[in-house]
Amino acid sequence: MNDITILVVDDEARMRKLIKDFLNQKGYQILEAGDGEEALKIFEENGNKINLILLDVMMPKLDGWSVLRQIRQISKIPIMMLTARGEEQDELFGFELGVDEYISKPFSPKILVARVEAILKRSLGDKTVLKDYGGISIDPEGRTVKIDGKQIEMSLREYELLKYLVDNSGIALSRDKILNNVWNYDYYGDSRTIDSHIKKIRHKLGKKGKYIETMRGVGYKFEIK
Repeated sequence: MNDITILVVDDEARMRKLIKDFLNQKGYQILEAGDGEEALKIFEENGNKINLILLDVMMPKLDGWSVLRQIRQISKIPIMMLTARGEEQDELFGFELGVDEYISKPFSPKILVARVEAILKRSLGDKTVLKDYGGISIDPEGRTVKIDGKQIEMSLREYELLKYLVDNSGIALSRDKILNNVWNYDYYGDSRTIDSHIKKIRHKLGKKGKYIETMRGVGYKFEIK
């Protein structure tokens, strides 16, 4: 694991140390930032070697949402938001901006580590061959999606959701099943977050967005007709 680097961004030194200590035990290399401006500077200097960002929301100088927006303009790097807020709307807002994972304070460090390992596994560990689904090409190794040969931009969560749907082509998948398999843990928020992600994926797929069918009273199904 010593080749995996994680940027921890939080204005509380004690919180950064807590996270760093637990992640160091797993062999991860840690970079630290105490505010949003410092985070952007570190990312600019080390972006090519950073594999994941743990980003606090409430910070001085530049808050987490602002940092997220700027990074998403240039990178699809996985980002997990750390927040003291537990409101459902805040979580939906984060997913809309491109957050890949979300955890509210206070949290168990062991749970945090488990989620970090899950997101790294999703972003780094899928090494299978290129697959084509009716003009939608998915490259699990590069974690890229192309429509008729043209690459489209997707967040990690959008990519994982689309891949799960196409891997289960022709099967009606309930929202609960999607949450359990794509979000990879028990999600206690509203399942509308799936609907939000589906809407964005359909838009990015263009005409091929019709392959994702809404199954009334159930969930969704990917099927090429």
